[in-house]
Amino acid sequence: MGINATLIGQFITFAILVWFTMKYVWPPITQAMHDREKKIAAGLEAAERSKRELEMAERKAMSIIRDAKQQATHIIDEASRHSVLLVEEAKQQAKEEGARMIELAQHEISREVTQAKEVLKTQLATLVVAGAEKVIQRHLDASAHMALLDELVAEI
Repeated sequence: MGINATLIGQFITFAILVWFTMKYVWPPITQAMHDREKKIAAGLEAAERSKRELEMAERKAMSIIRDAKQQATHIIDEASRHSVLLVEEAKQQAKEEGARMIELAQHEISREVTQAKEVLKTQLATLVVAGAEKVIQRHLDASAHMALLDELVAEI
């Protein structure tokens, strides 16, 4: 195969095409590739940064949840202690109130017993005086006295 003008023409055309491509087409393509490479790198860096921030946010959220659970447990324990104290205080007050009521009832019973004794003493004195009056009014013999005493005992 010989070198002829067609082959030289094709070679010159190819060389002009390569020169034109290198001068006008290749720089925008390489620039676009570099820009794209920078954008991809920035996107990967942003993704890594977002991933780290997400992990930090998750750790912070877990810490907040743990603190909230501890605080809730503390509040529940405090409420339990407070309720136990309230129950104990209520029991103590109920015991004191019950003791006071028992004491009042005992004083009332004692007063009523004393009052009943006084009433009985008064009635007994009245009966004794009445009996003595009957004995004095009748100066009778021993059998009459016994009959009178039996009558008094029946009245009492």
